[in-house]
Formats: sequence, structure tokens, C-alpha cells
Amino acid sequence: MDIETRNKLITFVLGVIIIGLGYWLYDSLVTPYQEVRERQAMREDVRQRLVDTKDALIQYQTRNDTFPPTEGGLDSLVNFLKTDSLMIAMGDSLFGTTFDVYNPDSLVYSPRPPHNKWEYTLNDTLRPQIYLLEDPDTDDAVGSLERTTLRNAPNWN
Repeated sequence: MDIETRNKLITFVLGVIIIGLGYWLYDSLVTPYQEVRERQAMREDVRQRLVDTKDALIQYQTRNDTFPPTEGGLDSLVNFLKTDSLMIAMGDSLFGTTFDVYNPDSLVYSPRPPHNKWEYTLNDTLRPQIYLLEDPDTDDAVGSLERTTLRNAPNWN
């Protein structure tokens, strides 16, 4: 093998190695960034669903003069959304921001897999009544059980 052929072969091999390392560098920068963006998008979806559930609780309280009880409260909320004529007519425009197709049954579940149900607790010993609506997978919550000033307030603001 003469020196010119050997140089062409080495140049070709080094070119392939450079292209492979360039792709590896690109992938090592872009993939983690995409994962961070997906986590941020999911966090925003979860928070929006919590806010939509809070809005549904406020509608329930407005119509019934009380929030749903702690036991079965979210099921009562879903039943309200399915049976109240205004909620049937306006539900998709009021709560449809986090759904492809509005479904009252899924309003009380997290959009994050494994789709756990929100945790809801009512404190009816205070006036006005206050509640705590929590995502079991994160620290995100709406409301408080002790402070009436945090009624309907999300904890991430």
C-alpha cells in the first residue's frame, strides 16, 4: 500500500469518526433539553387541570352553597358536572383547555401517568369553608386547610 492510498484511507476513517462524534455531541445536548421541555409541559398541564378542577369546585359551591364533602367529594363534583344543565352546556368552554375532547370523568385525574386521582379534603369547621386539592405525585396544590386567605389559591404562584 502506498502512502497516498494510506492517507486517503486514514482521512476517510477520521472523517467518519468526526461525523459520529459530532452526532454524539449534538444528541448529548439536545436529548436532555427535550426531556426538560417535556417535563415542563407536563407540569403546566397538571397545574392547568388542577385550576380547572378548582373552577369546577367553585361552580359547585356557587350552585349548592357548600363544597362537596371530603368523602366522595370528587365523585360528587363529577356527578354535578354531568347533571347540571349549565355545566353540560358550557363545560367544554370552561374546562376544555387541558382536554382534546372534554370529559368530566377525567377532570379529577392527573394528566401525568399513572393518572392518579387528585386528593381532596374539605375543612367545613371554618367560615367560609376551605378545601385542599392536591396532586399526589407532586407538591402542587390549590387551597389550604388552615388559612382562609389561601382559599382557591394555587401554591405555585
